[in-house]
Amino acid sequence: MSKQNQTHDPLNVDEALSTSEAFLFKYKNLLIGIVVAIVVIVCGFQAYTHFIGEPNEVKASEALFKGEQYFGNNDFESALKGDSLGYAGFLKIADEYSGTDAGNLANVYAGLCYAQLAKYEEATTYLDKFSADDYMVAPAIIGTLGNCYAQMGQLDKAAATLLKAAHKANSTTLSPIYLLQAGQILEKQGKNAEAVDAYKEIKTQYGNSYQAMNIDKYIERASIK
Repeated sequence: MSKQNQTHDPLNVDEALSTSEAFLFKYKNLLIGIVVAIVVIVCGFQAYTHFIGEPNEVKASEALFKGEQYFGNNDFESALKGDSLGYAGFLKIADEYSGTDAGNLANVYAGLCYAQLAKYEEATTYLDKFSADDYMVAPAIIGTLGNCYAQMGQLDKAAATLLKAAHKANSTTLSPIYLLQAGQILEKQGKNAEAVDAYKEIKTQYGNSYQAMNIDKYIERASIK
C-alpha cells in the first residue's frame, strides 16, 4: 500500500503562497488534528452513547471504532475500504447507515481519509455530507473543505469557505487560522483589499491569538500591492 508523504517544510510567512498545494500543507497537520480530536470527543461520544440503546446500530459503532484504529495508524486505505477480517470500511458504513449518527461520522472520516490520500475531489464529496451543529465541529469541517478546495485550485471557493469557517467558529483557536489562510489566497488572486480585511479581522477580533503576533506584516504587504 502506498502512503502519502506527510512531511513538508512550512512556507515562509513573508512570501505569498505559490501553489494551492503548499497552502494546504502549511496548516495540514494542525487542522487534521483539530478535526479528528473534536469529532472523536464530541461526535463520537454522542454517537456511541446513542447506539447503546439501539441494538440494531451496535455493529455500526463497533465498525467505526475499528475504522478509527486504522485511521489513527495512518492506514487510510483500510479505514476507507475495509479489511478481510470483517471491517466494512467508512465508505460502506456511510452508505448503509445514511441519515444516522454512524453514517454522519463515517462521512467525515471518509473525507479525511481521502484528503490524506490526496484525493481532494472525493474528500470534498464526503466532507460536504457531514452535518453538525457544534460550534467547534462544524467550522473545523468547513475549514478542511476550504483547504481541499485550495488544493484543487478552486481558489474563489476556497477563500469563501475559509471565511465562512472563521466566522462560524468565532473562536481564538480556529478563526485566526482560517482568516489567515483566506487572506493569503485572496492575496494570491490579487484581491488585496479583501485580504487586508481578513488580516485586520485577526488583529481586531483575535488580538491574543498566535496569528496576530505577526499580522501587521501581512497587512502592510497586502496594502502596498
